[in-house]
Formats: sequence, structure tokens, C-alpha cells
Amino acid sequence: MFPGVHGNVTAASGWCAGAARTDSVSTLLVPAQAQGPPYPTPASLILPEDAILTTQAPSQLWTATLGRLQLEVPRPNFETWLKGTQALRFDDECLVVGTESAFAATMLEERLAATISRAVERIAGQSITVRFEVISDADGPSANGIGDRRDERPDKPASQPPDPNSPFGSLPLNPRYTFDEFVVGPSNELAHAAATRVAAEPGRVYNPLYLYAGVGLGKTHLLQAIGNALTSRGMHLIYVSSERFTNDYIRSIQDGTTEQFRAFYRGADALLVDDIQFIAGKAQTQEGFFHTFNELHMGTKQVVVTGDEPARQSLLEERIQSRLEGGLVVDIQPPDYETRTAILREKSKSLQAQLPEDVLDVVASRPSSNVRELEGSLNRIVAYAQMTGTPVTVDVARKGLGDLLTTRQEAPMTPSAVIKAVSEQFGTDSETLKGPRRTKEVSRARHVAMYLLRETSLLSSPQVGLALGGRDHSTVLYAQRKVEQLIETDPELRSIIATIRQRLASQPR
Repeated sequence: MFPGVHGNVTAASGWCAGAARTDSVSTLLVPAQAQGPPYPTPASLILPEDAILTTQAPSQLWTATLGRLQLEVPRPNFETWLKGTQALRFDDECLVVGTESAFAATMLEERLAATISRAVERIAGQSITVRFEVISDADGPSANGIGDRRDERPDKPASQPPDPNSPFGSLPLNPRYTFDEFVVGPSNELAHAAATRVAAEPGRVYNPLYLYAGVGLGKTHLLQAIGNALTSRGMHLIYVSSERFTNDYIRSIQDGTTEQFRAFYRGADALLVDDIQFIAGKAQTQEGFFHTFNELHMGTKQVVVTGDEPARQSLLEERIQSRLEGGLVVDIQPPDYETRTAILREKSKSLQAQLPEDVLDVVASRPSSNVRELEGSLNRIVAYAQMTGTPVTVDVARKGLGDLLTTRQEAPMTPSAVIKAVSEQFGTDSETLKGPRRTKEVSRARHVAMYLLRETSLLSSPQVGLALGGRDHSTVLYAQRKVEQLIETDPELRSIIATIRQRLASQPR
């Protein structure tokens, strides 16, 4: 038992009874039964049976707990929230754990408190209250070597300054795209946390960082926020779209400036590439990116990439997929109602418009797949009110939105409706498309269904495969590419797909 330490596990409460402080525990005996069932925890992180802990009890208890949590918590969550923590002290009835930011402390209390409590209890053999607080400089490094490393820089040669005569250049960053301007919610909190950590420790953690999301969900905002943060610290940054990278690479080959291309892209402290999916199918460009990536990564230079699908589901070459998955892969989901409301509040401030809560509710309650639609709706309401000279009310908001309230509220086409429309067009039935038959006509209809499902619904490739009888996502991607190619050369198929689209458009959703 911990002398002077008792009580229920209340890690989420953030409060501990008593004000007395004891920075160490003189003696702690961990009974054998406290060890619980065997876990494949690394030997260096296990408290030995009948171990006696002296003044290092807080750090040893937390180190052992981290060992167990590493096996129980998904890797991205562990890397983002737990890896940089350290045991600070025992505060009467509390084990005080330090985090690198107030946001991390909040996230641990709100999202992982129950898991942490169970792990601590299993290690200690009794209920222990855990509290989180931000690490101060006075706390110093932890006994396990994990401390606040945000101001540290790796020992490496400084990058070469950009050549003013180089034919290549970085795209400008939007100064509004900062972390302070990014509204955090459950749909994007992990991506935000990973991005801020990369900005604080470029090249040391999450390298590469791959952010993927649909259109307008904030991946470009986070990418440029990293860029703005690094630029403010005087780092040599290159921010490009995949199109710019492709054009630069092709031009370097045509103009015989490949050495300048290499010097420009490989001489940066950090490379940020937006919408990497557009280099898929471009073998030479992928070759150039692959070697550029390797050179930067081996030099501990930070690489951050965004895309629209998980790396393993993209059409990129397998070796590039593997490189991207070797770091941290994080997705951003569409915002929920609360996050949409918070985004609208922040946007209304930037427009210097005081919008009542019921007006924000009208906009936030509309189904919306991305943030840009939200901002566009708000801009439309404010503009309408200004042009008509009326205060913003619910009625004014509805008039300003106009047709958006009817057309934009329509949900994406359901998978069953798409499959039924394709089946009718090809003279078959839905069960046949979902079944094992592989005749030429059925396969053709199934490929068209896969193509249209990807186009008219919000389903991912694996979800489309599941809707069509549990087929693999790679089959869906193949079908999508094949139909896209055939549309360009086959007038008959183009006409068939146009007819199906018209049929779908006439159906209620």
C-alpha cells in the first residue's frame, strides 16, 4: 500500500483531496497479486514481484504504467498524449502527472482517464487518484528521460539558404491559417494535436505526418499552420501543392536543371506537400518524390503530406504508401453540431458580425460535409442582411440561404438507390451485382456501380466494397480507374452513365 495515499481512482476529476505535499514515498511493497494476468510488457517497464521502490516511486510507478498503456492504447493516441508525460510527485492522495500542454492535460482527463486509472491500479495494486498538470521548467526532466523537449533542436547541420536564382519556389502561406484560428473538436482533435507537436519538434516526432480528409475539412489549414509556425522560427520551409511539385519536376527534366531541383527541395528544413493524391499514376513524379522524401527523412528534416484517403487505400505506388505509413497517419472527420457551431462563432467574429445563437443554430443544424460550406452559408447570410439593411434574424437567415435550405439539405444518394438504378439500367437485379457472378455484362454493371457509388455518395472505397457484397477496396479502386478511362473513349458507356445519373437526380433522397 502507498503510505498516506488512498481513495478512489478519479483520474478524470482533476482534483485531489488534501494540500500536503510528499515528493516521495519512503517504501512501497507491491504484492505479487497486484501484478494481475501476464502482459507482454517490456522487461524495463515491469515492476518486479516484491519490488521495493524508494524515493523514485512516482516515476517508477508511472514508467511501468506507460509500459502497460503502450499495449492498450492505439499508437497515435499514445504517441500524441502519453509519450511526453512524466510523473512529477505524490501530492498527498494524488499521483501528479505532468503534460507538455494544458490541452494535453485536458485530453487525458476527458478521453483516457478511465484507461489510465485501470492501468495505474493494476500496477499499484490499489486505487490511486491521478491528476494532470502542465510541466513547468522547475520540474526539470523526468527520471525516465521524458521531459518537455519543445525548445530543443536536433544536432544537425543547418540547411542551406534558398538560392535566389533558383527557378523553383515555395507557394505563399495564408497568414490566417494558424493554430489559433483552427477550431478544435472531436472530429479533428487528434490531427490538431499531431500538427502542433510537429510544429514544436520538427523532424523528431511524427515524421512523416500524413493528414487525410475529404474536401474542406481543414487539412490544408493545419498544413499551413505548421508552415507558419516553422517560418516564424526562421526555418527554411517549402510548401507546395502536388501540382507544383509535378510541374517543377517535369520542368527540371526538360530544362536540364535536375541538380537545382534536388538542391531546392532537399535543402529545406521541412517539406509540406498538399493533396499528394494527384501524383498518382505519374510514375516519374512519384520517382522524384520518393527520392526527395528519402533524402529529407534521412536528414531528420520534417515531411508533412495531405491527401484525401488513407495512404494504403490511395493509388500511390506501394513504396510511397509504405513511407507515409511509417510515420503518423491521422484523419479528419466532418464536424459535429457542436464543432460546427463553434466554427460559425469564430467566423462571425472575423466578419465583425454579431449573430444571435438561434441564427447560428439554423446554419449549424443543416447537414454539411465540410467547413467551407458552413463559412459560405454564413457569408451569404451576412451579405444578405447588409444588402437589405436588416438585422440578422432567423427569418433573414432563411431568406439569405434561400435554395440552400432545400437543395443542400438533401442527403447524399444512398448505396441501395445507386445499386438499384444501375441494376435496372443493365437489366439485372441488385442481388446479382452483390453476388459472385462474373460474366462480362455483370462485371461491367458492377464496375459502373462502384464508380457511381464513389461519385454520388460519401462512401470510402472499403465501404463501397462492403455495399457490393464485401469486395476488397482494391477492386473498387481498380473499377473506378477503369470506368474513368473508358468514359473518355467509349461513347456508349458515357451515355449509359449519363442516363443513370439522370435517373438518380430525379429520385427523392
